[in-house]
Amino acid sequence: MLKIVVALASALCCLAAGPANAQSQAATIEGLVRQSMATSHLRSLIVQVRSNGSDVYTAAFGESMTGVPATPQMHFRNGAMAFTYMSTLLLTLVDQKKVTLDTKLSQFRPDLPYAERITLKNLANMTSGYADYVYQNELLQGLMQNPFRQWMPEELIKIGVGKPMMFEPGTNWGYSHTNYVILGGVLEKIAGMPLNEALQKYVFGPMGLTQTNGFKTPEIPEPALHTYSSEQREYLGIKPGLPFCPESTYWNPSWTTYDGALQTTDVSDMSKTMEAVGTGEVLSPSSSAAQIGPELVGFGHAVAGCAACRQLTDALHYGLGVVLLGPWITQTKSFAGSSATVGYLPTQKLTITVEVTYLPEAFDAQGNYRDGSVATFKTLAHTLAPGTLKEVP
Repeated sequence: MLKIVVALASALCCLAAGPANAQSQAATIEGLVRQSMATSHLRSLIVQVRSNGSDVYTAAFGESMTGVPATPQMHFRNGAMAFTYMSTLLLTLVDQKKVTLDTKLSQFRPDLPYAERITLKNLANMTSGYADYVYQNELLQGLMQNPFRQWMPEELIKIGVGKPMMFEPGTNWGYSHTNYVILGGVLEKIAGMPLNEALQKYVFGPMGLTQTNGFKTPEIPEPALHTYSSEQREYLGIKPGLPFCPESTYWNPSWTTYDGALQTTDVSDMSKTMEAVGTGEVLSPSSSAAQIGPELVGFGHAVAGCAACRQLTDALHYGLGVVLLGPWITQTKSFAGSSATVGYLPTQKLTITVEVTYLPEAFDAQGNYRDGSVATFKTLAHTLAPGTLKEVP
């Protein structure tokens, strides 16, 4: 093991060019990825490592379907990356002086509780206090009963704002999908066009993304990475030990956020996105600083009965639509038996993107699974950029 670490330190000391060095880097990354495949019981894994905007290593392992190998060109859902895009759109509109971060929600949705006290910034940085509809029984029961159900944004908002506030607006931090469903509709009003069109015009195009699209249906463009999940096991009463891991590729993502931000992408667009966010290339310096700055470090506190509430630290804090792990700018996805993690390290101009799907062995007796993309990302980050990831309390 010591020989591997020494060789790796030598090979990756500056992620530089050179055939021998490149081969060593590739071998090291492949070894770590294959280890993660076994440890996390992964069906497939797509990985990309980039340095200074150039590809260092891109590969796919495992199968999409039985007998069909996974490939780096395959499309998959990007989950909370939609929040990154929506916050970028908001900041673009701020740069265009069409709105400010301090604009009150009541200007667009006076019908919502506390709208006169909640700003657009409160929505974007998760400090509004609105409860997260995702963890309410109405949503959970509906999902397990019919994962193909089409949910409407107003249904989701009604569930979220219909529950007691997690805290008074602006006084604490708590992750809540409700914020971004509300924000999606607000952005349409400000931009004067459907959200997917506004994102394409102001975000995807300027970032140079060619494989990222928003849909209002469960569509995934071909080639699609197929997924499988045991998440319904406990709800359906499937006994532990009985085989149960049905295909979940086209489970409906409409419950996750505002329609038009239900997106698919590929590994290269995920990487390009975090590089664009990390360098601030599509925003003004002030807006970029607002998106990825440390403003919320030290803010927030745990509250009994609020699982989402927490104090944010230098090791883990939130910007506007991005998760900040120390110096790493990251985003994640976990949906229907697939996970993704992408991170950009500005100090080294290093990008790591991981997308995974799972074998039946990855699910426990209740149908739960641990995020193998996060584990793989951390393994690669610790190896390629030692000391940059801190332990999260």
